[in-house]
Amino acid sequence: MKLPLISQCVILPVQSTDMKNSKTAIVTGAGRGIGKAIAECFAANHYHVIIAEKDESLGLDTQNLIREKGGNATFIKTDVSFVKDIERMILQTFQETGRIDVLINNAGISRFTPVGTITEDNWDHILNTNLRSAFFCAKEAASCMKASGGAIINIASTRAMMSEPNSEAYAASKGGLIALTHALAASLSPFKIKVNCISPGWIETGDYEKLKFEDHAQHFAGRVGKPQDIAEACLFLASEKSDFISGANLIIDGGMTKKMIYEP
Repeated sequence: MKLPLISQCVILPVQSTDMKNSKTAIVTGAGRGIGKAIAECFAANHYHVIIAEKDESLGLDTQNLIREKGGNATFIKTDVSFVKDIERMILQTFQETGRIDVLINNAGISRFTPVGTITEDNWDHILNTNLRSAFFCAKEAASCMKASGGAIINIASTRAMMSEPNSEAYAASKGGLIALTHALAASLSPFKIKVNCISPGWIETGDYEKLKFEDHAQHFAGRVGKPQDIAEACLFLASEKSDFISGANLIIDGGMTKKMIYEP
C-alpha cells in the first residue's frame, strides 16, 4: 500500500554508530515549558532528542542542559510555521541519526484576540503554527518511519472542548489537532505508525510555588499540573506498552474539566 501524500525520505549515511543505535525523538517547541520537559524526559530514557525550536537561545539551552546530564540532544533551528523549515529539519534529523522513531508535535502559540479585530494574518499565523505544522511534520516524519513503524503524538489542549472569550483561532487549531490525530491514525496504521493526542489542562510552566490553594482546589487531583505530567504521558504513548492505543485523545487535566464549579 502506498501513501501518495508522503514524500520519500532520502537514505543518507549516519555519522555516528551511537546515534544509529539510539532511538530518535523529535520534539517541536522544546525550548521551554512542556516541550522542554518532554525533551529532558526522553533524553533521560536514552533517546537521541532533536530539539526543533525557532528560538536559537532557548533551543541551545535545552540541548546543553541535556548534554550536561549525559543525554544525547541536537538542536535544529526550526520555525514550524514554514513548511520548508519542517522539511529541512526532518531531512537533517534522518541524515544525522538514520532513523526517526517518535515525533511530538508540541510547538504552538496562544494569542487571544477579540473577534472584531482578528486579522487574516493573525488567524493564519496561529493555524499555521499550531495545526498545519503538525500535519506537515507528520507527513515528512512518516516517510522515514514507515519501514519500521513509529509513534506520533500531538499536543492539543482542553481548550478544544471548552473556551474563554476571544480564543477562536487557538480553539480551532487545537480542535483541529484532535481530528487530525484520528485521521492520521487511520492513514498510517498500515505502516505500524500509531498516532495519538494529549490535551493538557492547566499545566503551570512558571513559578509553581506562587499558586494559591484555590488554584489547586479546582482539580480532582488536588493540584495544578506540571510539565512532567505531560512528558511522562508522552513517554508512555511512545512505548511498546501503548501498542493498542491509536487515534486517541488523552485528557490530562487533573479532572478540572469534569469538576462542577459554582461561584458563590
